Amino acid sequence: MNILIVITNRYCGPVPVIPIGACLVAEASERAGHRVRVLDLMFADDPMRALKSELSKTDPHVIGLSVRNIDNNDMQNPVAFFKELKPLIKAIRSKTRSPVVLGGAAVSVMPEELLHYTGADWAVLGDGEVVFPKLLTSLSHSEMPDEIPGIAWFEEDVFRKNTGYIARFSDSYPAPDFHRWINVHNYLSRLSTIPIQTKLGCHFKCVYCTYRKIEGHDYRLCDPTNVVDTIENLAARGLRDIEFVDNVFNSPYDHALAICEGLAQVRPDVRLQSLELNPLFIDDVLLTAMERAGFVGVGITVESASNVVLNGLQKGFTVEHVHKAAEVIRRHALPCLWIFMLGGPGETKETVQETLRFADQCIRTKDVVFFNTGIRIYPGTELEHRARNEGVLTLSPEEMLEPVFYISPTLDLDWLINTLHTALATHMNYVDSNTIGLSFLPTLNRLGYRIGVKSPLWRHTRFIRRGLRLFGMDV
Repeated sequence: MNILIVITNRYCGPVPVIPIGACLVAEASERAGHRVRVLDLMFADDPMRALKSELSKTDPHVIGLSVRNIDNNDMQNPVAFFKELKPLIKAIRSKTRSPVVLGGAAVSVMPEELLHYTGADWAVLGDGEVVFPKLLTSLSHSEMPDEIPGIAWFEEDVFRKNTGYIARFSDSYPAPDFHRWINVHNYLSRLSTIPIQTKLGCHFKCVYCTYRKIEGHDYRLCDPTNVVDTIENLAARGLRDIEFVDNVFNSPYDHALAICEGLAQVRPDVRLQSLELNPLFIDDVLLTAMERAGFVGVGITVESASNVVLNGLQKGFTVEHVHKAAEVIRRHALPCLWIFMLGGPGETKETVQETLRFADQCIRTKDVVFFNTGIRIYPGTELEHRARNEGVLTLSPEEMLEPVFYISPTLDLDWLINTLHTALATHMNYVDSNTIGLSFLPTLNRLGYRIGVKSPLWRHTRFIRRGLRLFGMDV
């Protein structure tokens, strides 16, 4: 069959994200014997015109829409990406009666709501590169694919979905041939990194998180040797800025260490980074292995430096682990991005001040601190149940497609915003969602690329903020 996969994500902040999932699905569909084309709308001047033109050329039998995010997870400047889907599907329906299939991380988070909103025919949940080809086989034989694990649909206005275990990584590599499907240079010229995924699944039970819903509870690991081989192959093709996009890179610890030690042995000419380290599994052995492997930046997702809030978020670690991680980081040269999320369950003025004191006293000034305000609430999470019990949330799940956020009822939002603004004003290495959402940031990324700046750009936060302030910008 002729298959068209449309990458719908057009969000460029702080850098455009290379669509690893859609490329893996395209590759798997082609291996299954189909003729596949990919339309990437990220840099399209006129997305609707580009889509209509592609539909005319391709005459697809099935159209897959890859949906990365429902919204931008920004409480202060919310943007609802899902609203861009209806016009796209309307354009598709005007050209063809071929079935439309939704896929991507956003769809696994809210499949019923997105199917109902868009009127698409099918939704693929979880591992699209496994499920989508099976769906295509069924559709090519005019069969009802209602027994395929990982498929969702509406039947007589009743939502149906099939769940089931899906094996992956047993014999596959953790990255596709990106050049085959997208214009890689368009991304690299904006300081994007090449994503690579070494495992699926998550053992943690953070109250707000959707990773377990997307990837499952159990770890599915890619062979570390395959990871090393893949990175060597990417480097041989000139793709040297590589980012591990596992939900938590250093868990399981032994898996991460094996990858780093394998890379340290072959020393490919690459610049590695990961923004998803858990403080539970940070020690000198791992950091040394990461430095020898070629890492140029790491991020630690701690959310808070208060035990009250960490317990409320069910992070699985304590403030003692956070302080220990800071001590390890200080003993190494790797630049570090610390990620905090203010306003969670149990947050008060006192717990916010605890976190700010930690950032001021324990984080190096050469490192960067990112503060997010509020937590996006998704249906089916523990945070949703808590918000309803506290009276913070009364919307139905379908209404929660529009961004809705949790702020602890014991915390004054205006005070939080003003306090954070004061902290940013006196610490040039602090940033928040307003900073990374600046409209001129994509232009700054392209300028940086032209003058030879290397990713990650956040390493230069202090200098960028000071420079912009010289031009009178309050950033």
